[in-house]
Amino acid sequence: MIDYLSQNVWQIWVFFAIVSLIIELSSGTFYIMCFAIGAGIAAIASAIGLGMVAQIITFAVASAICIFMVRPMVMKYLPGHKGTARESNADALIGREGRVSETIVSGGFGRVAIDGDDWKAQSADGQEIVKGDKVKVISMESIIVTVSKI
Repeated sequence: MIDYLSQNVWQIWVFFAIVSLIIELSSGTFYIMCFAIGAGIAAIASAIGLGMVAQIITFAVASAICIFMVRPMVMKYLPGHKGTARESNADALIGREGRVSETIVSGGFGRVAIDGDDWKAQSADGQEIVKGDKVKVISMESIIVTVSKI
């Protein structure tokens, strides 16, 4: 049994890749997909006869490259991917509408609810916007949205 496994480790890597893909389909974060890609490349390394240490290193390097280089590109160009429900890109909020959940005082800050998330906000013209008013995001810097009353 051990002899069979040592000669056919690629099958274990393929199994790991398939299980990772199945988990990815349910989570949609593309992190697990990176492990599936790493396992697939490790399976190729095993099939061509590289040793177990080389296979593990191949898996780790391929997974890391995927997480740090491929994943950001995928998340940028596939905005409909489940992993981007709340995008880190500030432009994603611009143009969205919400309701003031805490009055935005004149010259100060308040809170605005947009798509179920609560954001620190300021008035575009510096005027007071009261709780419950409907607003639209016109710009965003850091975690502060600038809104205008609709």
